[in-house]
Amino acid sequence: MTAAVPRPAPAEPARVLVVDDHPVVRDGVALLLRDEPGLSVVGSAENGQAALALAPELRPAVVLLDLRLPDLSPTEVTVRLRRICPEARIVVFTAHGDGPAVQAVLDAGAHGCLLKDAAATDLAAALRRVLAGERVADPRIALHGPAPAAAAGLTRREIEVIRLAARGLTNPEIAARTGLARNTVKTYLQSALHKLGARNRIEAIVRAAELALL
Repeated sequence: MTAAVPRPAPAEPARVLVVDDHPVVRDGVALLLRDEPGLSVVGSAENGQAALALAPELRPAVVLLDLRLPDLSPTEVTVRLRRICPEARIVVFTAHGDGPAVQAVLDAGAHGCLLKDAAATDLAAALRRVLAGERVADPRIALHGPAPAAAAGLTRREIEVIRLAARGLTNPEIAARTGLARNTVKTYLQSALHKLGARNRIEAIVRAAELALL
């Protein structure tokens, strides 16, 4: 009697984590990919902090990351995800064809960018290409090389101070929140204004928002 040749175990579907503050988007992606072979939505997060907490546990192969999160900038989430889940492929998933903001996330290490109106077949095909090592970009998103955010060279502390200023905090309140001296806060703000080409705090906040840093 000839011994049976063991069959190789089927490959595990690529695990997908969806990060978006709108439940309809999170549920919609899960529905779109439900019947796609080789892809499985294993979790979702409503903000950046939740995504960073879930990623080590879920071990996603792909992270679909919204460009507008309520807590952290997508660039910061991308950098931190690359650190804690280096094997994950990060794809910006946005309703806004905001080229500079998307480019900033790509410069931070994301592997592609897609618009949210993609059909199920288009989304699945794009994710498979990313998993195969390609860098995908929806042609409707105007990308123009290194983003102004990258060129500005803002430090982590400068971004943190600008974000708190955008929430309406005064310099003393920012100092209390961050544990920095008031003069240090003032120095960070002045440096951020200079790098952003802004004449005052309001212009700096507007510029930072345009670059998806808030």
